[in-house]
This record gives sequence, structure tokens and C-alpha cells, in this order.
Amino acid sequence: MRTGEIDGLMWKYVDFERREILIRETWVMGKMEYTKNDGSQREIQMSQPVYDALLAQRNATGKYAYVFCNRLGTPLSHNNITRRVWYPLLRYLGLNKRRPYQTRHTAATLWLAAGESPEWIAQQMGHTTTEMLFKVYSRYVPNLTRADGSAFERLLTQQFPNNALNVEANNPLANISPSQGAEND
Repeated sequence: MRTGEIDGLMWKYVDFERREILIRETWVMGKMEYTKNDGSQREIQMSQPVYDALLAQRNATGKYAYVFCNRLGTPLSHNNITRRVWYPLLRYLGLNKRRPYQTRHTAATLWLAAGESPEWIAQQMGHTTTEMLFKVYSRYVPNLTRADGSAFERLLTQQFPNNALNVEANNPLANISPSQGAEND
């Protein structure tokens, strides 16, 4: 979710039955507005931790229109939360200072590293294509979870288990000496 999307998230756009967060409006400069463009309107699937967190949040703010709000029921001040909560938390955790918006990039990178479908990630992020994923995020993923190429080897082994177990025995060229092979070139 983008900053304005989460700052202005309203309970009417949280669908617990379908486990979706509907992105229909965004909080910009102190007021609700239409999303940046039509492509930004989307449904975000709730993972189990997000679902559980929103259920708990509903106990705290469910009587108000906004999911994340102050005691008056109005949206939280993004700058206030960033200064008073976010940056102190990063210091406490020993992490470098970064804007809350950057967690969106972290999510995309971790989803790619976990092997999630690029099309699904793009949809979750509000991108119309996967181009951004491959341009921006994929460079941070190589070798994060495995040696490159191992997924392809696993696929071949699963699809052709007999060939994968004994490649030389099943390869008619395995017993040809280098000099015999040169005659046929």
C-alpha cells in the first residue's frame, strides 16, 4: 500500500469475508481523493498476519470510519507518526533511517525472493505490469534464497526423475570418446 492509501484506509474498504483491502480512495494533503489513476484501484489480498492485525485493530478503532485514526476518529498525521513513532523505533532496532514508504519496496523484494508470482506481486503493489518488479526489485533478489539455477534443476528432476538419477546411463553420447565425436563434426 502507498502512504496515502494506508493513512486514509477506511473500514468500509476492509472486506474480512473475502480477506481483501479495497483501494478506492487515498488520503492526500488532509483530504480523501480518488486514487492516483484507475490502475491504482485494486484489491489487496490479506495474508493471515494482516488479517489478524486488522481484526485486532478493529477492536481499537472499529467505531470510527478510519482504520488508523486518533482519539477523535480522524486519520493520523503521517508526519507526526513518522517523527514520533517510526524513526524512534528504527533507532531502537538499530536500523538505518528510512521512510515508512520504503517498506513497500521491502515487501516487493521479499515476495520475489520467496518465489511469489510476479503478476500477483505487481497487482498487490498497484502496478499495471511486472516491468517495475524486474527493473527495480529483482536486482536485490539473486542468491537470497538459493543458488541461481537450482529451481530449474529441481523442476527437471521432478518432471524426469529417471533421467535425472542416471544421466550418463541414459545418454547415448556418454560412451563416445572425444576422437570418435570429432569424426562426426
